[in-house]
Amino acid sequence: MTNKSYLNNLTKSEEDYLKALFQLLIENDSVKVGNNQLADYLKVSPASTNNMVKKLKTKNYVINEKYGKLDLTDEGKSIAVRLIRKHRLWETFLCNYLNFTWDEVHDVAEQLEHIKSRKLIDELDRFMDFPKKDPHGELIPNANGEYSILPKVTLSSLLEGDVCKLIAVNDGSVNFLKYVSEIGLALSSEIKILEIREFDKSIRIQFNNTEETVTRKFADNVFVKKVV
Repeated sequence: MTNKSYLNNLTKSEEDYLKALFQLLIENDSVKVGNNQLADYLKVSPASTNNMVKKLKTKNYVINEKYGKLDLTDEGKSIAVRLIRKHRLWETFLCNYLNFTWDEVHDVAEQLEHIKSRKLIDELDRFMDFPKKDPHGELIPNANGEYSILPKVTLSSLLEGDVCKLIAVNDGSVNFLKYVSEIGLALSSEIKILEIREFDKSIRIQFNNTEETVTRKFADNVFVKKVV
């Protein structure tokens, strides 16, 4: 990974597009990502996305392949991974040292991830003794830009009677994270699937001697490791 990733000529908005495209391609394992899908993900207009993709293509960070499929160049991927590394390190710092809760750190880290100083980020990593995971359970890329995805399945993919441990949650929604905390779930909580209701696919779960019925949408955003 070169220092070019830290000394890029990109605006905050351009960096946001690169990170979003990376997350759609890699984290969501999308076979094809087009302008409209990227626009939906970023909650912007397709016209704005089209204009931004043209700019990033000119700067050699994005490839516009056949049939409108978008991809990242190696340098585009490098920048995206660096942004994710910075974001997750800042989330960890805010949560562990500044008394932020896990539902508060995402928006602040979205601002801090655009700081360009490599030394600041590397020293932040060292200060925290090189954490491996962020407060939401996601793996933090290392200083060499090595990116890994924790093997995981969604709660919604399990069957009645299955037992699992919560290993990560989707950190994109403050309201979702608040709800997870309010019902008493935390990382490493053991969850048993008591019932999956046919009508709406809602799920009755048991954890910490408590029972709760959660929606399919909730279960799609909770990542677990099966125990039994």
